[in-house]
Amino acid sequence: MSALARRFRGLKPPRTPTVFEALVDSVAEQQISLVAARSIEQRLIRAFGDTLEGEGVVYFAFPTPARLAGAPVDALRACGLSGRKAEYISGTARMVRDGSLDLEHHGPEEDTRAIVDDLTGIRGIGTWTAELAVLRGLSRLDAIPADDLGIRRAISGFYSRETRIDTAEARRIAAGWGPWKGLAAFYLLVAGWLGIRPGDLRGGPRGRAPSNTHK
Repeated sequence: MSALARRFRGLKPPRTPTVFEALVDSVAEQQISLVAARSIEQRLIRAFGDTLEGEGVVYFAFPTPARLAGAPVDALRACGLSGRKAEYISGTARMVRDGSLDLEHHGPEEDTRAIVDDLTGIRGIGTWTAELAVLRGLSRLDAIPADDLGIRRAISGFYSRETRIDTAEARRIAAGWGPWKGLAAFYLLVAGWLGIRPGDLRGGPRGRAPSNTHK
């Protein structure tokens, strides 16, 4: 991990402007591929987001809670969401619109685990969804969505000879990364995307990583 940290210095997981956007994205991504989820999210944005045109180009903003709360569930489903996911997003949007749910005001003194626990009290929001949302929406780098199959595979590839590890083992390994669990998991995912393997990080003085050719 120290070799990856040197190689990826300054690289951080993508962050959304609001926790609401992160939560909607995370619900959309439940149990489907990221490619499919991104397509659904783009359709949601085009169907319900405000637009701004400049120099002949139309830009779309992420839909506001009020816009999604007022949308019929069938209209959300038409964007590719399952019926349950459409209901979850609609229900969460209504709570934010009506003021019974405040997603955006979390101070740095608040414990990440407590925020995750609060989010899992919302219908349709499980631990994986909540952890992913606080990682993206609040940049809580101590949050790791350890239930995620891709993350478990990434950890296994560098830290275990087993082809698969379960959530408990992933959390056990991640405990060694302290308050940077989510960042470390992101490094492992990026390493996989770039084709970097554990053997590529060995050698050189004090285990120094090879020079980064992926600027």
